[in-house]
Amino acid sequence: MATPQDRVSALNRPNIVSVGTIAFLAQELMFFAGLFSMYFVSRANGLAANDWDNQTAHLNILFGGIITVVLVASSFTSQFGVFAAERGDVFGLRKWFGVTIALGVIFLGLVAFEWTEMVHAGVTIQSSVYGSVFYIITGFHMAHVTAGILAFIVVLLRVHKSKFTPAQATAAMATSYYWHFVDAIWIGVFITLYIVQ
Repeated sequence: MATPQDRVSALNRPNIVSVGTIAFLAQELMFFAGLFSMYFVSRANGLAANDWDNQTAHLNILFGGIITVVLVASSFTSQFGVFAAERGDVFGLRKWFGVTIALGVIFLGLVAFEWTEMVHAGVTIQSSVYGSVFYIITGFHMAHVTAGILAFIVVLLRVHKSKFTPAQATAAMATSYYWHFVDAIWIGVFITLYIVQ
């Protein structure tokens, strides 16, 4: 029979899903750190060769700012969905996660539009080191955003197929952690690609 001390120690344990999510995000952080390192090494070489500025001149900083605002807004809607899940408000969870999915899709569309603008300006993955680095970083980030959108859809499907449970609230929270991480990485991408150049 469990003693009161056993129950207290069990209550004080962190949620294993949250711990696993944080460990996964730490690994993802190292992945993006490698991409940022690639950018800055390439930038140092590109500036020395005097061809970097010609490539970055085609970036639209205002448009990049709009893209950033869309993704940051989706972080707020994602968190509102988590708050709803914690209250057991299934309608609120569905509503806010639906808005988050829509903002994520808009973000992907805006980045794809930015890609087409860069291609029309002559900046392609084959054209220069800068083009390669730009498309690799933004492409990997878009892949992570797509994975986040799919995760939100899975949470919504789980909620739809069964009665709402605390496990589904935990899944909503873990998905939101991932989404906040993806948003934070984009802020770093925006500052690096659009501001620092």
